[in-house]
Amino acid sequence: MSDHPASRRDGRNINDLRPFSVSWNPMGFALSSLIVQTGQTSVLCSVCLEDKVPRWRMGEGLGWVSAEYRLLPGSTPERQPRELMKLSGRTQEIQRLIARSLRAVVDMQALGERSLLIDCDVIQADAGTRTAAITGAWLALRQATDALLQQGLLERDPLINQVAAVSVGLVDGRGLLDLDYSEDSRAEVDLNVVMASDGRLLEIQGTAERAPFSRGQLNQLLDLAEPGLQQLFTAQRQAYADVRT
Repeated sequence: MSDHPASRRDGRNINDLRPFSVSWNPMGFALSSLIVQTGQTSVLCSVCLEDKVPRWRMGEGLGWVSAEYRLLPGSTPERQPRELMKLSGRTQEIQRLIARSLRAVVDMQALGERSLLIDCDVIQADAGTRTAAITGAWLALRQATDALLQQGLLERDPLINQVAAVSVGLVDGRGLLDLDYSEDSRAEVDLNVVMASDGRLLEIQGTAERAPFSRGQLNQLLDLAEPGLQQLFTAQRQAYADVRT
């Protein structure tokens, strides 16, 4: 796998993230909300509070975090039909991934018997929607838990770590960070990496799209992902500092 710094269609080097930005509070009634943008991909992330937990968790003194994910109808070149009665396998997989990733960094005892419901709605999809959703959802969760602390509903912070996610892939024999659709659609290997800010991995989703890949290539892709994730942690912290000033 080549590591030379040849530029890509959008001018980025192989180890460059797409431009990252956050627009805060587009929804007035949610506990927290934001629009996260990574390049041309935009995801609306919001958090709502319920003063109850799933029935199977009642009486344990523990909270819960769940997530829903949707592609909005105009988010892709061809209109996405709304998923109403039956969710696609892809949608179910992604929303479970988002929820698992966030639950991994929440102290459920500190949350108490409350549920935080996270919605991630893709406004525009140019690949990396699930990774953008995770990165944005953590920020929305940070704002939501801070609001609950300020309201006196929580005694201590339930968030114990940051979470971010990024895609890496093997395209034309080159490892690339943060793939857009033109790259993702022709990748030989597609890998989504979810990590906590202490460097521990929460999830790796990897697929050989055309031919099997080696353990060495997997290690090289993970080595490409980690610095990008550290940049995303910094970007999260800066975005949250900006909204609090």
